[in-house]
Amino acid sequence: MKVALINPPWSFEGSVYFGCREPHFALELGYARALLEQRGHVVRLLDAQMSGADLGALETELWSYRPDVTVLTTAPSYLYWSCAPPELREPIQTARALRPYTQRLFVVGPHASTTPKAVLAKIDADAVVMGECEAVLPELVEAAPADYGGIDSIAYRLPGASAGDGAAGIAVQGSRAVVDLQRLPALRWQQAEVAAHRHQHHRFDRAPSGPGAEVEASRGCPHACTFCAKQSFRNRYRTRPLRVLLDEIDGLIARGVRYVYFIDEIFLPNRALLEALAERELQFGVQLRIDNWSEELLGMLGRAGCVSVEAGVESITARGRSLLNKQSRLSSEQLTERLLCAKRHVPYVQANLLASGDDPAAVAAWRAELSQRGVWSNQPAPAFPYPGSPQYQLQWGDLDDLAWERAHKHFLHASALSQARAASKG
Repeated sequence: MKVALINPPWSFEGSVYFGCREPHFALELGYARALLEQRGHVVRLLDAQMSGADLGALETELWSYRPDVTVLTTAPSYLYWSCAPPELREPIQTARALRPYTQRLFVVGPHASTTPKAVLAKIDADAVVMGECEAVLPELVEAAPADYGGIDSIAYRLPGASAGDGAAGIAVQGSRAVVDLQRLPALRWQQAEVAAHRHQHHRFDRAPSGPGAEVEASRGCPHACTFCAKQSFRNRYRTRPLRVLLDEIDGLIARGVRYVYFIDEIFLPNRALLEALAERELQFGVQLRIDNWSEELLGMLGRAGCVSVEAGVESITARGRSLLNKQSRLSSEQLTERLLCAKRHVPYVQANLLASGDDPAAVAAWRAELSQRGVWSNQPAPAFPYPGSPQYQLQWGDLDDLAWERAHKHFLHASALSQARAASKG
């Protein structure tokens, strides 16, 4: 069977989107390609954002390829499933343009995982995958529409139903998928794909001198901070086999990659991995909780080749961290010292802050002190209550078909209030 895996040509104009707008590897599509090819399917991965292709170019590609199945993602990269663009403008436009050239159309991504009926109502697709999509897609591709009822973790249009039937013509089947990472192979990106990946994510120590890449050492997080949208996908913490991960990294190095970014929700200390990375001609960036790292391990992280750390601190007070369910094992003073310790070993260290009721003057003083010592931190801003986060559930309860619209409206209102308060004090 011929399958096309599509990352749309993204435009973020007017979007409330907090992720990096540069192209990144769509790891979920890379895994899906590998698993489908293992089962004998012919697969073409068309990443319009990475290649710079517009909708017209995608249409031409699909017209000549004529896939049996097309799979479309609703987030620019697996790196940003947790903070995807809330609107579905680009996926809707892409689906509309490509639908005439494919027999079946499936959708994956955070929107399908949280509000599957709403996605199917907005996009003229046959089915969506809820949760982690890699292992479900081969089953869905190989099943006849009459057999969709036997597949877990999908929502699909009932026989004879169309987009005009709305939610009444949609069945939701099973729970959200959780992938066994032991089953995922080492990804093999083609030379042309690597060459097109010029961005080196979250790297600030020097300008890129070659291609970059994203990799995944683990998935999920053992913590339950209120702002993190992980309940509907990538929730339970798991690690990939070290042998497979290093095989993937070595393949990237052979393709000329010298910098990778680990997309892990939380990069936890792993001595075996750090020792292996130290033996390779590679530098890398991570996102982590600084309270999980000792001074010794931060030194090991730097020696392994880490040049960029994005540390989730969120609040400079114990009260603020408690409101966000940020159960830190360190005091505010210890967190500050640990950040400064990281800076002694890693060229670039960033501390992320969220609006949590901290005194603005105290935050400004803390940021200024860290800046003078080489650690950058952001001006706290309201968190977007992403569907699938505890913050959303605490505020509105269970998800419904209007979850994304509700969260978006609330965020715009909160942002306007925050800006008004800042202006009145300025």
